[in-house]
Amino acid sequence: MLIRSDNYVEYCRETAKHARDLHDLSLRGRHLKDLTQRIYQSIAQDVALSAGDDLVEIGCGDGTLLRIAEELGTRSAIGFLATDEEVALLRPTGLNVRQALSHNLPLPDLCASVVVCNGVLLNVPRENIPASLREIWRIAKPDARIYIGEIPAMEPVDPTPQFATRREALSYMYKKHGLRTWFGMLRRMAWWQISGRPMVISPGTATAFFASAEEFTELCSAVGMEIIRSWSPMYYPSRQNYLLQKMK
Repeated sequence: MLIRSDNYVEYCRETAKHARDLHDLSLRGRHLKDLTQRIYQSIAQDVALSAGDDLVEIGCGDGTLLRIAEELGTRSAIGFLATDEEVALLRPTGLNVRQALSHNLPLPDLCASVVVCNGVLLNVPRENIPASLREIWRIAKPDARIYIGEIPAMEPVDPTPQFATRREALSYMYKKHGLRTWFGMLRRMAWWQISGRPMVISPGTATAFFASAEEFTELCSAVGMEIIRSWSPMYYPSRQNYLLQKMK
């Protein structure tokens, strides 16, 4: 029997276990490496990242922004990932990465002049959003530049259907993602059957949090952050980016 799990942390864990390239950790698709680079070059410009900054990135993916920070000579740059498996893949590159979730960051107060949290909060359960925003406010220095990106403005339709049988799942994988993904899923199903483990599919496509600009502005204001500007990203027009500042 197939079981679907929308636990995004487990999806990140499984992605790391089966990663063939560090860019897999960006969760954008292996063929979108150039897009990831462009997005984070743009974020670095939006927050005016410079040599004197202390950067904290919540959800650092494959480390693209951390490497940009290194090239700029920032005073410090630390990234957080959801699972130890992701950290284990990225840490050998020399980047300062740790495991933590957005609502509980192991950092002191007032330690970051720039905080970036891109493509993360949409996967955070709604009940943890206020705590996540409070953590961002807590670690941010006065007047820190804060970038929170890719917040869906309305509830998206999950593109991954429910599967009643293994045949349905395999057919979908082949048509949507091709032979390699189909074969990888077939091997995983065979292992589940041989080992007696439950057959759990974690597609990672369900959205946990969405908010209109008005609602998100209120949530940020409630914890002491002011939105400087917001805009729709070119590559994800149904989502919204926010550049904020910590209120004094």
